[in-house]
Amino acid sequence: MPPPTAQDRRIRKRPSRLSGYRRLFGLPGAGAFTAGNLLARLPMGMFSVSAVVMIAGSRGSYALAGAVTATGLAATALAGPWVARLVDRHGQARVALPATVVSVLGSLALLLCVRYDAPDWTLFAAYASTATTPNIGGLSRARWAHLLRDEPDALHTANAFEQAADELCFMLGPVLASFLAGTFFPEAGTLTGAVLLLTGMLLFTAQRATEPPTTARSQAPSPLRSPGIPPLLVCFLATGAVFGAMEVATIAYADARGQRAAAGAVLALQAAGSCAAGLAYGAVRPAGPRLVRCLAATAVLMVLPWAAAGTGSLVVLAGALLVAGMATAPTMVTAMALVQRRTPADRLNEGMSLMVTGLLAGIACGSATGGWATEHLSPVAAFAVPAAAAFLALAAGVAGGRERA
Repeated sequence: MPPPTAQDRRIRKRPSRLSGYRRLFGLPGAGAFTAGNLLARLPMGMFSVSAVVMIAGSRGSYALAGAVTATGLAATALAGPWVARLVDRHGQARVALPATVVSVLGSLALLLCVRYDAPDWTLFAAYASTATTPNIGGLSRARWAHLLRDEPDALHTANAFEQAADELCFMLGPVLASFLAGTFFPEAGTLTGAVLLLTGMLLFTAQRATEPPTTARSQAPSPLRSPGIPPLLVCFLATGAVFGAMEVATIAYADARGQRAAAGAVLALQAAGSCAAGLAYGAVRPAGPRLVRCLAATAVLMVLPWAAAGTGSLVVLAGALLVAGMATAPTMVTAMALVQRRTPADRLNEGMSLMVTGLLAGIACGSATGGWATEHLSPVAAFAVPAAAAFLALAAGVAGGRERA
């Protein structure tokens, strides 16, 4: 056998993607804070579905359920940047844990208000108090950025894992919420989500060695004054409306066919499509497609669920959601890359928080609009709302320019 060449030796030494992940979780404390973060993040995919099922089942109104969840998401959009600034200045453990306790108490208050038939206004007040929930994925990304600040390749691997974790939680969360509510009692999803959130945050914040240091207040101008940021904010707002409206429309559609318990699984397929496409997009890492192309693909594919709903088959709708979801992750990755490029470096967290705020506000608007369309038109007609929102996002992307991401 001939001796190995220099090229052979380089190939053998090249680390695989799997070894990169092994190295990440070999860092002291990384496995523990990741376990806590995933445990706390899973309820993020449960709470909205749990609230819609719980309220609609008790009060018989999807419009009320959509309005309540919209109010909570709108409150979260307003409180999110404020909570994030406090975390940056005072530390994760000192701020995130008390904020989580307030949020959990709000979820329990909502459960009790529904259970004991309290007036409708109490539902809005209780769900709005959950707005203090910290951006859990952002907390984890901040720890990776601190631990891997001098290792860009490893940080890229960590960010890829976090994106996959987001999709996984939003894929499993609705399934778990629907299963719990359908198998046990309507409030089971909300109760379980609250327990998981608090337990996960306790474990996460206990890992003080990996917590990033606090930062001083930045003197840079607001990210909103950076060129190209306002159109991107509109993109995130419209994309959030796609998610919010699709969720309410799908639950109502399944309920109208006596298959409410299957709604979570159907919604999970949309997240599964997004997760698969995101992994493929991350592996290829093309120099192309621009944000406008991703938004155009999203707009076209979001018409599919509307068309599928007209067939009257939940199975056909599930397949359409799987395909439609494949445009989501590439769009979000491309848009976030542009946010990072256009935001001042010392205010990057604020810029990212603003985009999350836009996304949550959009989800709130989409939930309310989808609930109204479901109740006043039909569950099938409600699927026109996410399709229209996707075309609005495309228009905003065109207005924001065609910069490559």
